[in-house]
Amino acid sequence: MYNSDYIVIKALEDGVNVIGLTRGADTRFHHSEKLDKGEVLIAQFTEHTSAIKVRGAALIQTNHGEIHSEGKK
Repeated sequence: MYNSDYIVIKALEDGVNVIGLTRGADTRFHHSEKLDKGEVLIAQFTEHTSAIKVRGAALIQTNHGEIHSEGKK
């Protein structure tokens, strides 16, 4: 069974992109969302999702802690 941890992503600016990446020999994009300031996305790692990429200023919370991604300057 794959790790089914949840992460919470809160956009700190308009236009934050959240991209799910596939698991396996060929890593590919399989899902994307665009968040505006204040919007929250709850995402989960699954048998299909091995990584999540966040582009833009966002607060990311996991069971390992909290991190802020940076937006464009």
